[in-house]
Amino acid sequence: VQLVESGGGLVQAGGSLRLSCATSGFTFDDYSIYWFRQVPGKEREGVSGISNSDGSTYYADSVKGRFTMSSDNAKNTVYLQMNSLKPEDTAVYYCAASLFSDLSAVMKMDIAEFWGQGTRVTVSA
Repeated sequence: VQLVESGGGLVQAGGSLRLSCATSGFTFDDYSIYWFRQVPGKEREGVSGISNSDGSTYYADSVKGRFTMSSDNAKNTVYLQMNSLKPEDTAVYYCAASLFSDLSAVMKMDIAEFWGQGTRVTVSA
């Protein structure tokens, strides 16, 4: 199983980034895919999730209206379009996959089965 994140970098506040998560080694359509983020010294936070079975999405309140998650089932890849970035969005962003279909529960309980290595996002003021 592999989840490989890309697209992180340094951006000014108000700017945009698009993260990608390329997956392999599991049946993509059976899993929900998530983005989490973590700042050193703080707990990992669920950012967004998408169900590959019905396309439903769920977002943390902190990113709702600014971030959009999408999935390309043909490429087994998910994306996170991040707009209007704020310095508090600075973190390492991780892609994760879970068979559990309750998006909010997986995000709140941090119970995904598979994880990527992360990509760093830095938003300067």
